[in-house]
Amino acid sequence: MKLGVMGCGKMGTALVAGAVKSGAIQGADLIGFDPSTSAREAFALATGGEVTGEVSGLAACDVLLLCTKPQHAAEALAALHGLVSSDGLLISVAAGLDLAWLSRHAPPGWRVIRTMPNTPALVGEGAAAFACGTGATDGDAGLARTLLSAVGSAHELPENLLDAVTGLSGSGPAYAFVMIEALADGGVKAGLPRSIALELAARTLRGAATLVLESGTHPAQLKDQVASPGGTTIAGLAELERLGLRGALISAVDAATQRARELGRS
Repeated sequence: MKLGVMGCGKMGTALVAGAVKSGAIQGADLIGFDPSTSAREAFALATGGEVTGEVSGLAACDVLLLCTKPQHAAEALAALHGLVSSDGLLISVAAGLDLAWLSRHAPPGWRVIRTMPNTPALVGEGAAAFACGTGATDGDAGLARTLLSAVGSAHELPENLLDAVTGLSGSGPAYAFVMIEALADGGVKAGLPRSIALELAARTLRGAATLVLESGTHPAQLKDQVASPGGTTIAGLAELERLGLRGALISAVDAATQRARELGRS
């Protein structure tokens, strides 16, 4: 297998570097395309792969990871027509490009997979999902899962659920960043130095998330374990309920999901 990467930005580089680190892919089997010299150099350093500044440099690849900006994808893919074989796999991480669009623009005869990763993949803590197009094989799905799982977790889902994934895990890091910032602001208001408040807030969210994942215990049970009768935590939780934090987060996921559907239709 020769894996080509169209767009050597942070996400594409992170996914491939994770796969190389896990041993799923060898650097000698990689070639990255990007018009930016600095992006190519960063990709080569992180992955050990070959790089090129010309789309034609991907001609020998039988698997392509599409990591360009969505508005540049059609032009980049069109440049491949007639250069690559008629039997290959396109895996897209470009936001908003559905399987029907990918099938129309991929090289003739190629199978397609659409993925939705998120930015924590940059630090090996991604949460992703993917959907397979018609004709994609179990082996194709396995390769997509391997790439995404190398930097976090991956779930195969029907394409009609990927907009919900976008609203939850795709946009979710931004919700978490707001919560971290707000918790830190609360600590500063209570008298803590800014740097300490920020670290305490970030580590608290990371630790809580790890506890949910590793313990297998429902978040409500873990919450109850912290909230003792008449204590500080239940007082804080009552204020969160009064101000509607739970409903706000549910609405944020729903709003982002609806917007993803609108963008897909357009």
